[in-house]
Amino acid sequence: MSGRDKVLMRQAIALARTREGATGPNPSVGCVIAIGERAIAEAATAAGGRPHAEEQALNLAGQLARGATAFVTVEPCAERSNGSCSCAARLIAAGIARVVYALDNSDPRSAGRGPAELRQAGVAVERGFLADEAANPDQK
Repeated sequence: MSGRDKVLMRQAIALARTREGATGPNPSVGCVIAIGERAIAEAATAAGGRPHAEEQALNLAGQLARGATAFVTVEPCAERSNGSCSCAARLIAAGIARVVYALDNSDPRSAGRGPAELRQAGVAVERGFLADEAANPDQK
């Protein structure tokens, strides 16, 4: 992990913090999509929990997402309660090359499944990056 990876993940953490308490029952998640060291799209979970951060950031990035890295505060979901396409599937379809996430997803529909699907599709996945900072607002 590079120093720039820390900057980008901290940017995702800051995005997630802007929505804390407004996304229930879903967690507040931040996502930054970057090409090399340059952020090209960012988003946080919308009020009420939808759309998810990854979905919004991918829509903003468009074709630029192919080969990029997604920095996400919580592991991408593998199944959505409303039946729409999961964030893991969206990341795969967009051609994201690497996903770096901080916290595990405790939802039993997703716990561990999103990263497994990403890896199976050939996406590099890095787990637990800056997890203490993502979990504790006062950590840095």
